[in-house]
Amino acid sequence: MAVNYASSREGADKVVAEITAAGGKAIAVQGDVAKAAVDSITRVLAKELGPRKIRVNAISPGAVETEGAHAIGIIGSELETQMVAQTPLGRMGQPSDIAPVATFLASPDSYWITGEIIAVAGGNR
Repeated sequence: MAVNYASSREGADKVVAEITAAGGKAIAVQGDVAKAAVDSITRVLAKELGPRKIRVNAISPGAVETEGAHAIGIIGSELETQMVAQTPLGRMGQPSDIAPVATFLASPDSYWITGEIIAVAGGNR
């Protein structure tokens, strides 16, 4: 019996378990899947809500130094060093790097922008 990986919780759990058993990092897969879902929802909702003059955009932040990043031990760790090394601007983002973009998207200056995913990631893709 085949498992329909695309539509079942059991299938999704099995894929993650197989990746982990093969030495992969399932958390990366989960993050990529979540990001793809946000990207898709942003674009679909922009099309559906545009005729009602409702704009839908998303911000895709890079590695940002937050309370959560401190709480789970990222700050000061080897993982932080790796993330900084992969970021062209050479540092962790700060909430103050993200806030102006959110403010712009909420302002009248962005009325012609919808369905966009804005990367605010120091050049890291």
